[in-house]
Amino acid sequence: EAAVIDPGGEAGRILRAIKQKRLKVRYIINTHGHIDHIAANGPVKESTGASILIHAADAPYLVDGRKNLRFYLPEAPGTLPPADRTLHEGDLITVGSIGLLVIHTPGHTPGGICLKADGIIFTGDTLFAGSIGRTDLPGGSYEQLLRSIQEKLLVYPDQTVIYPGHGPRSSLGIERVTNPFLL
Repeated sequence: EAAVIDPGGEAGRILRAIKQKRLKVRYIINTHGHIDHIAANGPVKESTGASILIHAADAPYLVDGRKNLRFYLPEAPGTLPPADRTLHEGDLITVGSIGLLVIHTPGHTPGGICLKADGIIFTGDTLFAGSIGRTDLPGGSYEQLLRSIQEKLLVYPDQTVIYPGHGPRSSLGIERVTNPFLL
């Protein structure tokens, strides 16, 4: 079993990897509703039958081109499928033997989430190596994003590895002492 997190594009490449590894994709999980994280939802869903999951506060982004900033990615499909299930703080998504804990981290968008498994967190556009998500887009809040990071992510051990939605992986320990937004 597998989940695809934030299929923002390159549906063909994603689907080839799924086929090559002989995966049964149960879920497409969106950490938030911006087009660069959802553009390939349709083809991946159509090919795999997976359910689309997103936080309830960002579910409208899936079907509203103004909210999901479709104009930034003109090659994106004009219509995207809606959520099959909405997520909330504390939900547990089970994929095979792995449990992904939903951590609601608003600030980049109202429904931004991170996904925590054993020793790792997929941070979407909440926290990057050396940076944080943008807050100048509609629905963003700098203060809320910093509060989300401080209160919901930095509570985990330094050795927790983060996999951001863009850029290289890092760890909470590294970010705690080097990320200029957290100093």
